[in-house]
Amino acid sequence: MISRATADIEQVRRFNRTVARRIGVINDRFLGRGRPFGESRALFEIGTDGIEVRELRIRLGLDSGYMSRLLRALEKDGLIKTTATPGDARVRYASLTPKGQKEWNEIDRRSDDVATSILAPLDERRREDLLSAMARIERLLRASSVMIAAEPADSPTAQWCLQQYFDLLNARFDGGYNPANAQPADAHDFTPPKGVFLIARATGEPVGCGALKSAGPGIGEIKRVWVAESARGLGIGQRLLEELEEAALGFGQKCIRLDTNRSLTEAGALYRKNGYREVPAFNDDPYPDHWFEKVLG
Repeated sequence: MISRATADIEQVRRFNRTVARRIGVINDRFLGRGRPFGESRALFEIGTDGIEVRELRIRLGLDSGYMSRLLRALEKDGLIKTTATPGDARVRYASLTPKGQKEWNEIDRRSDDVATSILAPLDERRREDLLSAMARIERLLRASSVMIAAEPADSPTAQWCLQQYFDLLNARFDGGYNPANAQPADAHDFTPPKGVFLIARATGEPVGCGALKSAGPGIGEIKRVWVAESARGLGIGQRLLEELEEAALGFGQKCIRLDTNRSLTEAGALYRKNGYREVPAFNDDPYPDHWFEKVLG
């Protein structure tokens, strides 16, 4: 008897094969343009505005060696040029040549034709079913691609995430938000073995963060949980919370505390769903309206 896990894996692989065949990525002359899918996709992502090579590599999920080979092939065909970024010769920038712009336009047109050919044979109901399923699958695939990892709380990316978090609070709180007036929490507070700072990334871009610090012997406090608006609904907040709890156990923190403002209704619902119970105030921070606690197993 086939196990559920084996059946699930086979379903994913069958889906991948069907999509690859239907959109023509198996052919080394993708869209009839004489080049494989990888080169065409790189050209399309470079786009009319150009892009830093590092960002392009992250966006496509490629290692630096393969990325270099793709770029060399496109340069050889006269479709792109790579140059050093002004002010930092270490950072390379890829942009389209006039010939590359014409090719980009043709790829864009032919991609529309492929999409039309997929929808055209279906009646209205089936088209709606397919488009709805595609939107759901795309969202779930985005969710499965999110990676969460610990990073220094004073890194540029962590500081960028914190600024997004502060901006959100300032927009949502009655009377705004000033981190200087809140309970202090410095980068060293979020450093092992007392704490940790987690960053969630989707296709290499930061889309969320969360932090844990020590609040006393055996007590941890969760802070700075933020998820980008563009990544809401992907379960990132839940995953951040679970990983912070796991980190707390690793630090010997069996009791977890956190606080939140009444305007952050999504956060309050998340904490209650995960077994946090409301308790009396445990700090004099001027911004929270609710204080929660959870004893870990």
